[in-house]
Amino acid sequence: MSSLPKLLKLKDYVTLTGTVLGLIALVSATIGGREWVSMGFFLIAITLGTDLLDGYIARKTGTVNQMGKQLDSLSDSLTFGIAPAALTFQGFKTGTGYDLILLIGCILFALGAILRLARFNISDDPGYTGVPTPLSALLLITFFYANYFFAFAFGGGFPRVLTFPFLDIAYYAIPFLCGLIGWMNITTFIVFSEKGKFEYIIFCIFAPFCPLFGIIGILNPDFIVSMIACIFFIVGFLLLMGYIISGFYRFFKKRK
Repeated sequence: MSSLPKLLKLKDYVTLTGTVLGLIALVSATIGGREWVSMGFFLIAITLGTDLLDGYIARKTGTVNQMGKQLDSLSDSLTFGIAPAALTFQGFKTGTGYDLILLIGCILFALGAILRLARFNISDDPGYTGVPTPLSALLLITFFYANYFFAFAFGGGFPRVLTFPFLDIAYYAIPFLCGLIGWMNITTFIVFSEKGKFEYIIFCIFAPFCPLFGIIGILNPDFIVSMIACIFFIVGFLLLMGYIISGFYRFFKKRK
């Protein structure tokens, strides 16, 4: 049995960096409050970058191995499953009976991410079956920040009954969205292409903006900045959902 220093490669240390950020995000969720929840989602957005980077380094250095595969999945279960679920609960809870429904939705989200990662580890199929966990975490990030900046635009604290403009039901739909994403993680009705292709373009476009707007949110933006950020995240959320729908199309096309 080799020692850990011999087993760990450069890309594994990048993975562990993302794990540390995920742990801090989870601690932020336990503290709660607008600033800490926003900070937690900000850190999860950064881990999207470390997740891309460790895979890139592994391929370029030829250090793809089982150790890295297991470590990456364990880290992803925290950073893209457990931590976003905890942050979502803290960010959208109301202190009413609604919170029980929210809790169930968040649990389903986390379980979907963990189960998908476990299946991915034993699968030899190329590409993705089900929504990748970084993508599902990015969905929650965009949904959170759309509501977050909408609150700032209209002078409200967070959380409150925040919604996409003119759609009051959006805020209360979050537990059902979490459950839906959990199902999309594990379903076999969604198929995507191999890692390293179009999925990376999606992350390279959206992921850098999330921590940027996260910093803006902490600085208490004015109405104009808040609405620009809100619209950006609404569009981002809708585009991501559209991309996921394309995964259904690929599945049915593959069956034919």
